Amino acid sequence: MNTLYADIILPFAVPGTFTYEVPEAGRELAIAGMRCEVHFRKKIQAGIILRIHQEKPSGFQPRQIIQFPDDEPVVSTLQLRLWIWMSTYYMCTLGEIYQAAVPALFKSGSETQISLNQMLDTDTLDLDDRSFILVEALKHQKVMQLKDVQELLGIKQIQSLLRKLVMNNVILLQEEVRDVYKPKVRKLIRLTERFQDEEALRQLFDELNRAVRQQHVLMIYLQLAPEGEAVSRAVLLKKAEASAAVLKAMTDKGIFEETEEVVSRLKLSGNSSLTRSKLSLTQQEALHSIRSQWQEKEVVLLHGVTGSGKTEIYMELIEEVLERGKQVLYLLPEIALTAQIIGRLQERFGDQVGIYHSRFNHQERVEIWQKVQQGSYRILLGARSALFLSFQDLGLVVIDEEHDYSFKQQDPAPRYHARDTAIYLASMVAAKVLLGSATPSVEAYQHAHTGKFGYVELTERFAGMELPEIELINMQSETQQNNVVTHFSRKLLAAMEEAVAGKEQVILFQNRRGYAPYVVCTSCGWTPVCVRCDVKLVYHKFSGELRCHYCGYKQEIVTACPECASTQIIVQGFGTEKVEDELQALYPAWRIARLDLDAVRTKAGHEKVIHAFEDGQVDVLIGTQMVTKGLDFDNVRLVGILSADQLLQFADFRASERAYQLMMQVSGRAGRKQKRGKVLIQTLRLDHPVLGFVQRHETHTFYEEEIRQRRNFKYPPFNRIIRITLRHAEPGLSLNAAYGLVNALGNGPAFEVLGPVQPAIARIRGKYLSEVMIKVRNDGQSAKAAKQRLRQAMERVAAKKEWKKVEIIPDIDPV
Repeated sequence: MNTLYADIILPFAVPGTFTYEVPEAGRELAIAGMRCEVHFRKKIQAGIILRIHQEKPSGFQPRQIIQFPDDEPVVSTLQLRLWIWMSTYYMCTLGEIYQAAVPALFKSGSETQISLNQMLDTDTLDLDDRSFILVEALKHQKVMQLKDVQELLGIKQIQSLLRKLVMNNVILLQEEVRDVYKPKVRKLIRLTERFQDEEALRQLFDELNRAVRQQHVLMIYLQLAPEGEAVSRAVLLKKAEASAAVLKAMTDKGIFEETEEVVSRLKLSGNSSLTRSKLSLTQQEALHSIRSQWQEKEVVLLHGVTGSGKTEIYMELIEEVLERGKQVLYLLPEIALTAQIIGRLQERFGDQVGIYHSRFNHQERVEIWQKVQQGSYRILLGARSALFLSFQDLGLVVIDEEHDYSFKQQDPAPRYHARDTAIYLASMVAAKVLLGSATPSVEAYQHAHTGKFGYVELTERFAGMELPEIELINMQSETQQNNVVTHFSRKLLAAMEEAVAGKEQVILFQNRRGYAPYVVCTSCGWTPVCVRCDVKLVYHKFSGELRCHYCGYKQEIVTACPECASTQIIVQGFGTEKVEDELQALYPAWRIARLDLDAVRTKAGHEKVIHAFEDGQVDVLIGTQMVTKGLDFDNVRLVGILSADQLLQFADFRASERAYQLMMQVSGRAGRKQKRGKVLIQTLRLDHPVLGFVQRHETHTFYEEEIRQRRNFKYPPFNRIIRITLRHAEPGLSLNAAYGLVNALGNGPAFEVLGPVQPAIARIRGKYLSEVMIKVRNDGQSAKAAKQRLRQAMERVAAKKEWKKVEIIPDIDPV
């Protein structure tokens, strides 16, 4: 029988795969997508089989696969094909995709276990102090892990100590595979067969006359299970107010028997109620148009103003797909949005709906993964990582708020765009794609208007509601006329007072979290900066800390300037925390909540804030861009944008697009039901064209102007962008390597190289950055040629000794 070999993906940022020999006993399990455990760098590591073949590698003898932990593949061949495409398109490794795509418990490696050599008389050994402490500890603990030894000895570098003890046969080292997924079980108690008879049960009660506690437990059990069926052990103990010892005694006597059943870690919604709203005539026409355009195009853009009822159209299409027995992937940019949408979907589709995002723990993620793989979930709602799930029969992909920048993964690799990757995934299985947004990306808008995508527009809000009235407030003149209180114009405060007095709600948008962007000494101008990044530390009043939002560094607030010893330290600027603090001081009776990353860090944090606002328990909601994304609140009368200028001042070709989208989206939260909403935008730049487009609701005019400028300056969607970041801890080295990269690239007929430059923030997490940009002609062949040239240039730079440790990070289609 010919020897089989497996090319295995391991979860490391290393190019290519690793070849291992398939053991005879595992030939039947050795198929693509199967998980296996192998020896790698003196550890045991889990990997995914990419390919099985009979080609023996030259130059080395492959080690054998240790074992196959599962009976079925955890990754489908469809997923592997998607991974291969992503690694090519986004210029990353398969190991990086494996690391990002699969739940952590499917990547479990091994841990080093340290034990004492029992054949050796350790009392006669001449040991140094640390060795003696470790040996004494092992006499009592039997087995220790590396982290235990580090904590015991109070040092991190323990390898030389362990090596010496191993060479002297004092200790033994072995690798033990970490625990992987364990199903959640609950313990059940039931009456044994011998006491199911009524006469036997009566005799049992007589026998327990002296065991009063046991008799009481038996009575409670019969109340819970009159037919003698199994009941939850925890419920029985709680109802009977009994100890586990009492129950154990009854089990030992043969009165009860204990069993286990597997239960879900996930909250179930119950059966669907099949509630549905009646579509308006406009929605019905849009629905018919989408179906019609899907006959010729795979992707359709649904461009509907805020409050136009796009979600109801999604649900009609989802129901049609479910009736054909297929699955649906519903992508959202933010976890915050799932709180509202999941309720609406579960109300209609019940337990067919699953959720998947980064806030679930490792065990929950495995359970969701398996339910999708088994087909238990027909609809999967999630953020960008949900597209990696193992769909069996995908029929529809809905990408809501398709314009949102959160769909693009930044760090670490793979730096993929979930919208574009989901479109490719759908094309692999002939599934249809529906993009939805009130403010589409310029790329999607252009594709729709040039015929690449289908296009359907909803220009009216549902039930005839008017779009909100938008008013610009000139903060320069308001300040001159003394009409500003802290960061609020008097006009905004008056509108808020009117709304709250009328039992209506207010949303305030400030796209900066924390209390203040920085603090400064008024005497000498000193400002605290991050020790690892070239940024000022952000003041967080609630925790009394100065924090870096790039690397997480934090320090206590300073009360005296370290440069001049002055105590005149003041805060500059304002974030959501300061807005909340100052508004509460002005209106102590108002119920105010905050929706930003600092306020909602737990899995249910978003949901609690959103539900409290929905239920009318909050008068004013203050937030960052989290409040702009598709949330639907019935009672919001007023939206205030506190500083529009912050959105317009970025040195980026997408700055106008992003500012327009954020302001239009947050404006759309106002006036959803009954009454027309109002939006007040505070600005110092009344003449900025983007503000004019927003105020007049001139959507198509904005996109036409933006597309004209993009065409003139060769930006997407007319050219593709590849941004290469080089980073190193030594100043100047990344810039020198960047010049080397530019020289190696040259300029080709299909692409243009720009740079290198140092970005505005030139150091992050202790590493200095340099950037190179490549503009590529927007066709497949040009992109392939540019990437091939870039790979060769990266190899040439990495081959130079002085630049060997410089990180080179390509980012395809950056946002």
